[in-house]
Amino acid sequence: MTLPELTDEQRRDALAKAAEARRARAEMKELLRTGSLTLVEVLDRADEDEILAGTKVLPVLEALPGVGKVKARRTMEEIGIAENRKIRGLGSRQRERLVEYFS
Repeated sequence: MTLPELTDEQRRDALAKAAEARRARAEMKELLRTGSLTLVEVLDRADEDEILAGTKVLPVLEALPGVGKVKARRTMEEIGIAENRKIRGLGSRQRERLVEYFS
């Protein structure tokens, strides 16, 4: 599969959009780490924010205070969430169980 040819302007726009998405995700994870933002708030914001909706669940859980890589993975496994699942792909029961677990 070949990649589409992009003009320089299209490439710059795509790079700027990707940089903005990385910045927004990093900011959200930092707010989670400091406790300024809760998991419930992230899930609610993801309903309206395309960038947050496209964020993988695993890094979000790892950013929660007191949750590391191992605990995040184990929890996702217990709940039945694939490691590569994005927030927009969570079912209502999966969301409920995550909120319940980390409340």
